[in-house]
Amino acid sequence: MQAVILAAGEGTRQRPLTWSRPKAMIPVANRPILGHVIGAVVESGIRDIIVVVGYRKEQVIRYLSELPFDVRVAVQERQLGTAHAIRSAGRYIHDDFVVLPGDNYIDADAIRRVSGTPYAMLVRNHQSPSNFGVVTLKRGYITSIVEKPSRAPSMTVSTGIMALPQDALAGLRQNDLTTEIDGWIESGMKIRGVIAECWQDAIYPWDLLRMNEVLLGMTVPQKAGQIDRTAVIRGPVSIGPDTVIGPYTVVTGPAVIGDGCVIGPHACIGPGVSLGSRTVIEPFCRINNSILMEDVEIGTHSVIESAVIGSGAVLGDHTTATRKEGVVEVDGGHIRTSFGLIAGDQADSGPAMVYQNAVVGTNAVLEGHRMIRSSVIPDESRVI
Repeated sequence: MQAVILAAGEGTRQRPLTWSRPKAMIPVANRPILGHVIGAVVESGIRDIIVVVGYRKEQVIRYLSELPFDVRVAVQERQLGTAHAIRSAGRYIHDDFVVLPGDNYIDADAIRRVSGTPYAMLVRNHQSPSNFGVVTLKRGYITSIVEKPSRAPSMTVSTGIMALPQDALAGLRQNDLTTEIDGWIESGMKIRGVIAECWQDAIYPWDLLRMNEVLLGMTVPQKAGQIDRTAVIRGPVSIGPDTVIGPYTVVTGPAVIGDGCVIGPHACIGPGVSLGSRTVIEPFCRINNSILMEDVEIGTHSVIESAVIGSGAVLGDHTTATRKEGVVEVDGGHIRTSFGLIAGDQADSGPAMVYQNAVVGTNAVLEGHRMIRSSVIPDESRVI
């Protein structure tokens, strides 16, 4: 059995986080989503792994080259669909295989269960089915699949994970796998639906917070770096080498802190926090339920919750980001959401800013002392 992991996509609905990285390379629990997928595949017993790359492929290839085992790479020159991506890996496929998106999380047990049946698809109920391929089931078999319908015929969706025999490769005619599967069903082919128990996708940036929560639940405690004797570490917390935890700082797990971070004193971190390497949290800050990527700086006396902060972003002193229900404009439409702040890479936010349900674009500059609520600040913009 082989695994074909699709990591060529751009992830446009994850803007602004995917201007500088493929969606599969977004760090969640301080590890690219793709890394979690590969880890589950290896744990399931599959060792023959092919990763299909495309958008910003150099980043993915560099990451794969650092793994302690060999992974073959296939290039999809143009992102024309999932079936087209599988065909791009065709010269490496010599056995039955399981197809997995590189930007979803799935556990090893589910991979084992689906890979044991040719022509089987992992499915799961979802509260927003119209964002996915929606399937209908009868006696355990899929009777129809329709991609992102405006009115979903059921609450059951395809996870994009499917087991196929090797000879299915020759039969792939369409560019999109959903269209191909629909044709197979119409021709009378039986495709079994296998229920997934632990599957996480992130359509929009704020969805990463739920994925982070799930993956942090697997944190293996580790204490490295320099931890002041007055600091308090509670629950499952992983602290990387060269990190400094200042006096009277409290870290509550689950939480993951990368290498070379500087935190506190008198800071409160967690639960539900991922801090990327070289992040600086100034004194008297409180951070919870958030993802901060590498090289982020948070000014003193700040409160950050339900936030995803891109690499190199700077939030000034006395910043507040708090979860608030609201409506955000995405791709010309409006989506009801609930989060604090999404900030793109290198965003620069001045002091005394208040964010609620706000998106700040890559390289945007905000001079400070204002509230941003249920708004999108475009990339490269300047707010004075």
